[in-house]
Amino acid sequence: MAEFMTGLKRSHYCGDLRITDVEKEVTVCGWVQRQRDLGQLIFIDLRDRTGIVQLAFTDSTDKEIFEKAFCARAEYVLCAKGIVRERSAKTDKIATGDIEIEVTDLRVLSKAQTPPFEIVDDCKTSEDIRLKYRYLDLRRKPLFDNLYLRSKIAKVARDYFYENGFIEIETPMLIKSTPEGARDYLVPSRIHNGKFYALPQSPQIYKQLLMLSGFDRYIQLAKCFRDEDLRADRQPEFTQIDMELSFVDVEDILQINEGLFKRLFKEVLGQELETPFERMTYKDAMERYGSDKPDVRFDMQIQNISELVKDCDFKVFTDAVANGGSVRAIVAKGAASTLTRKEIDKLTEFVRGIGAKGLAFVRWVEDAPSCSFSKFMKEGELENILATLNAEKGDVVLIVADKDSVTLPTLGALRLNVAKKLDIIPDIFKFVWIVDFPFFEYDDESGEWVAMHHPFTMPKEECLEYLDTDKGKVIAKAYDLTLNGTELSSGSIRITDYELQQKMFKALKLTDEEIEAKFGFLVEAYKYGAPPHGGMGIGLDRIAMILCKCESLRDVTAFPKVQNASELMSDCPSVVDEESLDVLGIALKDIKTEE
Repeated sequence: MAEFMTGLKRSHYCGDLRITDVEKEVTVCGWVQRQRDLGQLIFIDLRDRTGIVQLAFTDSTDKEIFEKAFCARAEYVLCAKGIVRERSAKTDKIATGDIEIEVTDLRVLSKAQTPPFEIVDDCKTSEDIRLKYRYLDLRRKPLFDNLYLRSKIAKVARDYFYENGFIEIETPMLIKSTPEGARDYLVPSRIHNGKFYALPQSPQIYKQLLMLSGFDRYIQLAKCFRDEDLRADRQPEFTQIDMELSFVDVEDILQINEGLFKRLFKEVLGQELETPFERMTYKDAMERYGSDKPDVRFDMQIQNISELVKDCDFKVFTDAVANGGSVRAIVAKGAASTLTRKEIDKLTEFVRGIGAKGLAFVRWVEDAPSCSFSKFMKEGELENILATLNAEKGDVVLIVADKDSVTLPTLGALRLNVAKKLDIIPDIFKFVWIVDFPFFEYDDESGEWVAMHHPFTMPKEECLEYLDTDKGKVIAKAYDLTLNGTELSSGSIRITDYELQQKMFKALKLTDEEIEAKFGFLVEAYKYGAPPHGGMGIGLDRIAMILCKCESLRDVTAFPKVQNASELMSDCPSVVDEESLDVLGIALKDIKTEE
C-alpha cells in the first residue's frame, strides 16, 4: 500500500541543497533515479525537477526505514526526512555532490513498474517508444530543461510587452473559416447542423478588429492550428507571440521586436544582442541565398554567371538564358578534398530530387581544374568563369541552369547541404529582417497572380499605380524575421482604407459574393473609422527550438504530434461512435481502416 505524507511537508528541492545546508533537517520528495545496496549501507539517488540528491541509510537507521530503502526501485516516488551531512566521497558529477541526507523518516508514496526505458539524459531508446510514454520521457533533464526555457521565453515576452503598454486579450478558438494559406482544422456544430467552425490559423482578423476597437496595443500568446504536412520545424498546433499596434509604420514594429529579442537573449541566455538587426530585401535574399529565410552565418553566396555563358557552346547553359532563366553558381572554398566525385554525384541526385535537371561542376584539385562541361568551353571561357567567381585551386564550383524559380531555391538548398558537409556553419545567432516582399506572386498552374501574404497586407504607396497594370512591380509593406535560416515571424502593415481594400480584393479576382462570404464582417468594420495599424506573429516554439539547439519542435513541445499528425501516447486522432456523429449530422464514407 502507498503511504501518505502525513506529518511531512517538503522543505527543499533535491537539487537546491549545498554544503551550507549541513546539519539542517530537511524534507525532500521525488523519484528514485537508482538504488545501490552495499549490505549494511544503502544509497538512493532521489530526483526531482531541480536535480539529484543522495539519501543515505546505515546500520544506525531505523530497521523499518532501512527495509523500505532496501525495497525501493527505479521510479518509486519517495518522501524523505533527514539531516544534511557532508559526504565522505564527494563528486562533481551532480550539483549536490558535497552532501547527502542521513534519512530519519521515509515514505513510499507510490511504487513503479520497471519503465520501458531508463530515465537518463542520454537515452538511446527510439523516439517512437519515448513518445508513446511521453510522460516518462519528460522526466529526463534535457526535455525538462527545454520546456523550462520555453516557459522563461513566454514570461520574458509577457513582461516586456506589458512594460511597453500592450494589453493581453484572448481571441476565440472557434471561428469562421477564412482563407489564410493553409488548410483549416474544422469543428462541426451540433446546434447548427451542416455548419462548421474553424480552429484559428492565427488571430489575424480579430486582432485587426481590436485595433478598430481602440485597444491600440494588443498582445496574446495565441494557440494556432494549421492542417499541413509536418516537418522538423512545424507542428499542427503551435504557439504564436501575437501582436498588433495602431498608429505605426514598419519601422516602429521592427524596433519594438528588436527590443523584445534583445531582452529575451539577455534574460534567458545571458547574451547581449547587437541591434539593429541586418535588413535585406526579398529580392536580395533570393538572389544571394536562394531563400527568403537565409542562413547568413556563412558566406557561399549565389552568383549569376549568365552573361559569361550565354554565348558558349554548352546548350544547357545557353537554353536556360535564352528561355528567360539564368545560370548561377556557388563556390565551396577549399572543399575539393571533401567533395569528391562520389560526393558530387550525391549532390546531383539531391538537386534532382528538389526539381533541378542536373548539376554542373568544376572541381579544382590538380593544377588544371576538372570540369564536367569543359568540352563545350572555348579557349579562355572556363578561366573567365573561375576568375569572375573568385574560384581558386582547392575549390569546388557547383552550377545550376534553369528558370530562376528553379535555380535560386535549388542553390539555396544546395549551399546549406554543402555547408553542413563541410562543417563550416559557426555556432552563433544571426538575425535578419527580410523586407520589401512582392505583394503578388505568379501561379504557373492557374496562370493567375495571387497574394503572397494575406489580402489585408498594405502595398507600398508608390506601388499603388501598378495594381492594375503591372502586378509584378507591387511591393508589400511586409516583413519577416529570420534567425539562422529559420523564419521566426511574419507580419505586415494592414490595409485600413475601405476603397483600397476593395481594390485589392478585385486585383485578386475575388467576386462580391466571395468577399462578403469570407470577409464581410471585417470589410463592414472598415466603414467605421480604422486607425493605421500593423503587427506580426512570432513562433514561440521555433524560438525555443533554436535557443535550446534542438533539431525538432518535438523537443520543445510537451506532447507533440509525429509526421502523420498523430500523437502516439494517447493514440489520437481516433474513431468516434456513430451516435456522436449522428448528433452532428455527419455520415462517413469510403473510410479505409488501418490494419
